[in-house]
Amino acid sequence: MEKKEYDAVVLGGGLAGLMAANNVADAGFKVAVVSKVFPTRSHSAAAEGGIAAYVDGNSDPNDDPEFMSYDEVKGGDYLVDQNAAELLSRDSGEIVHILDTWGAPFNRQPDGRIALRYFGGQTYPRTRFVADKTGMALLHTLFQHATGFDNIDFYNEYYVLDIVKDGNNVNGLVAMEMKTMDPIFLKSRALLIASGGLGMIYQHTTNSYINTGDGYGIALRSGVPLKDPEFVQFHPTGLYPSDILISEAARAEGGILKNNKGERFMAKYAPHKFDLAPRDIVSRSMTIEMREGRGFEGGYLGLDLTHLGREYILERLTLAYDAAKTFANVDATKEMIPVRPAQHYFMGGIDVDITGVNSDLNGLFAAGEAACVSVHGANRLGSNSLLETLVYGKETGKTMVDFLKKHKNVESSDGVDTIVDNAYSYIKRETGEHFGTLLNELRDVMWENVGIFRDEKKLTEAVKQINSIRKRSINMYVTDKTTNYNTEVFNALETRNMIDCSIVMATAALNRTETRGAHFRDDYPTRDDDNWMKHSIAYLNGDAVEIKYKPVIVTKWKPEPRVY
Repeated sequence: MEKKEYDAVVLGGGLAGLMAANNVADAGFKVAVVSKVFPTRSHSAAAEGGIAAYVDGNSDPNDDPEFMSYDEVKGGDYLVDQNAAELLSRDSGEIVHILDTWGAPFNRQPDGRIALRYFGGQTYPRTRFVADKTGMALLHTLFQHATGFDNIDFYNEYYVLDIVKDGNNVNGLVAMEMKTMDPIFLKSRALLIASGGLGMIYQHTTNSYINTGDGYGIALRSGVPLKDPEFVQFHPTGLYPSDILISEAARAEGGILKNNKGERFMAKYAPHKFDLAPRDIVSRSMTIEMREGRGFEGGYLGLDLTHLGREYILERLTLAYDAAKTFANVDATKEMIPVRPAQHYFMGGIDVDITGVNSDLNGLFAAGEAACVSVHGANRLGSNSLLETLVYGKETGKTMVDFLKKHKNVESSDGVDTIVDNAYSYIKRETGEHFGTLLNELRDVMWENVGIFRDEKKLTEAVKQINSIRKRSINMYVTDKTTNYNTEVFNALETRNMIDCSIVMATAALNRTETRGAHFRDDYPTRDDDNWMKHSIAYLNGDAVEIKYKPVIVTKWKPEPRVY
């Protein structure tokens, strides 16, 4: 097996991974960036609407970083670690300035300042944007900058199998080239997991096919917990029937959600914020409208942009227009776009502090959607995901530099062969259960029972069914026995990760007997600050999920009713 040695390995070629890699490489350390797709195809590119930021002299004159932090804390239903929110707000302007300096093509106001728009849950407009293709523009800007370093090596189309440990220290990881299935041991003393989310666990998701929870899976198998895995965001406007994202920018620019009676129904659910209430509130409101018979046949509602005018739509909402036309045969300048809620984001993630450090495994760091800082708490506000990847990618990169200056590499490579043998077992096995059968069952269970509305009966059934799927997955096999771009093998490996993530998520959701943010329990419909103002810390020990707790860090804002 090939072996290469680096100071740091970064799992994930999206914004969080690239920002951290830039910082580590800039300090003179040798970095490997491992991604199962070419970096500019990372899911960061799918973030459309913008990046939230308070930019001094470029924002609403009444705005303030403290207001921004408050919006984040309230938006996250007070499960937010407030020191994390304050750091995010404080550093937001610097991040936008860096990107602007590096050449990000932000939309501009007539006087040349970066343009801004409202997003859901914001007191003042503070979302900066590049039309409705912001993530793509920022990702290309950052990747171009990263390729200027001669001490960053990219391993594109490599699939990471597992972490290699020496006792309680990171010793690198084992990956497999997807073209040839040849394994490689990338030895390092620091590992950053920045591998994004897990949307493919759900039957309906705005995520791309690459979002399969790989980083969470390898962390869980290494004894590292997920923080707050019960909190899953459902975006209100997935295009019907494909679930392709229609950005919140569409509502930020004046789009209106309507039911089959032509009513602007959000007026009764969020009388102050209307269609720009936080995503958890809008998604639940839409589901109620459809449950009560005010949806359109097939199960969707309408997003009306027609009053904005053709020229404005094509200038500011190009992607939304193109998606509606291509995948729903709808001309958004003349008719409503059919939309329904779909899974969008994971507020939970690998447990780290605000410096990106995980305390369970020495040398392990996490950033972006793969991490839970927790800056989003129980619900993320729109346009904060791009900001989080960059602020905490930068912060974690700085922490990794400090770590590398103090820690030497370990020599052991125990466990490497076992990791590879486990991966090859799927191709060697001739009978058993095909990964596709298990994955389809899993996605149905998660959507039906661990979705927008939850209760004890649904969640108990979900835990039971996922445990059954997990036991059956021991005999998972693939029909393709070749070694040239054998996508079946990698699909099976992804399915293993998704199953492990799902049992942790469902168990934590069953355990949290309250409603908070995106976690809505019909049988416990109110927030319970006396008993549940705390983070769930969930470990996967063999077949058992063990849940511990950490307090929420409160600096300024005490919990209060969350009204929009």
